[in-house]
Amino acid sequence: MSVHTGTRQGVLLELTANTPQQLRHTNMAAVLSVMRRAGSFTGTELIAETGLARATVIAVCDDLIAAGWVRELPARRPQSGVQKGRPARVFEFDARAGLVVGLDVGVAKTTAVVADLRGAILGRATEIFGDFTAPAAERLDTMGKAVQSALESAGAGQDAVLVAGVGIAAPVDDDGGIPRSQAFWENFDIGVSEYLQERYGWTVLLGNDANLAAMAEHWMGTGEGVGDLAVMLAGERIGFGLMSSGELLHGATGRAGEVGALELVSGVGSPDGIAALVRTLATEAVATGPRATRPGAAARSLLAEFARKDKGGVSAEQVFEAAARGDKTAVSVLDAVARRMGRVIALLATFLDPELVVIGGAVAASSAVLLPPLREELASFMSAPPRVEVSPLGDAIVTLGAVRLALNHVEDRALELVPRAAGLRRGRK
Repeated sequence: MSVHTGTRQGVLLELTANTPQQLRHTNMAAVLSVMRRAGSFTGTELIAETGLARATVIAVCDDLIAAGWVRELPARRPQSGVQKGRPARVFEFDARAGLVVGLDVGVAKTTAVVADLRGAILGRATEIFGDFTAPAAERLDTMGKAVQSALESAGAGQDAVLVAGVGIAAPVDDDGGIPRSQAFWENFDIGVSEYLQERYGWTVLLGNDANLAAMAEHWMGTGEGVGDLAVMLAGERIGFGLMSSGELLHGATGRAGEVGALELVSGVGSPDGIAALVRTLATEAVATGPRATRPGAAARSLLAEFARKDKGGVSAEQVFEAAARGDKTAVSVLDAVARRMGRVIALLATFLDPELVVIGGAVAASSAVLLPPLREELASFMSAPPRVEVSPLGDAIVTLGAVRLALNHVEDRALELVPRAAGLRRGRK
């Protein structure tokens, strides 16, 4: 049948719909979408889920088995007390029909994970960059080592991989380009996609790390099912991944959620993240602290001891440890950082009105202690502030988001792809 879709330059456009090929493709996609969700299904159950006729469902399942996306399980016999009949055929989406790779390319390290088509992690590996400003070839080689080790950990060959998702600490536009307006961003413009495509032959999808963190949090974290969500990656620099009504916000050039101009905000002053601020403020406090004869000096001894061991510097981890052990200076530093983050979130919430803000990344596990003063500061600026929580996903949040990015591609284009199960040793759990 023909569907009139409008005119362009006075010429009527027509689209032919419901051809046998289109109908078959649509039915296969519908059944595959249901089967990906969970478990196994009989033909009757698939009929109920899709509304398709029995003959269509069985034919589609046979097509999907032939294509490699679905496998048939042993027939299910009728339950006792039910009228006898033929055992029901049982079908299951084959999560090992292929694999995806998720890669987090950070400043200090790169982490690769290998996952099946339900997102179960099968292998993981991390490699440290010797120098963030090292030549591109050297850093790409380090990434390649992480990917290869993750594949070996999963018991998989590179031919099993359908798509790779990659997260970087820079904006990414719709064409996969990286803006060259900041030197920090330019450090990630080293041809990551081209390297993986040439070495492995994979489709490679590049994404901003905070955006991927938001995808991961919406998928399986505290933000699961929350439509209006902001995820703050706040290790060394602050960056937000933003969702509105369940859709990721990119902006015109991929820079939505970048907050590099925070130096313009009173009481904030810079886009430095939690780890960077904690480290800087604690080191300053130790260097300028009062002598032992003054009140409060004893409380500074733990941080001072850490500083002596590290030749004057104090790590964020040491500050959190000291605060947990009652060091008053460390507690004061964390309070100052928490209130600063509360101001940042207040600014964001004023413009975007998220339901939930999640602190994610490597600092998330320690950041729970920041929540009371952060929430108090936030409430002083807003009558109905968003809920603020820390992510349970830890430093895996970006790699999980990269996996979700790759899975979305597979799910959207499954019938255009060729399953790669032969590249995976199925005996491995």
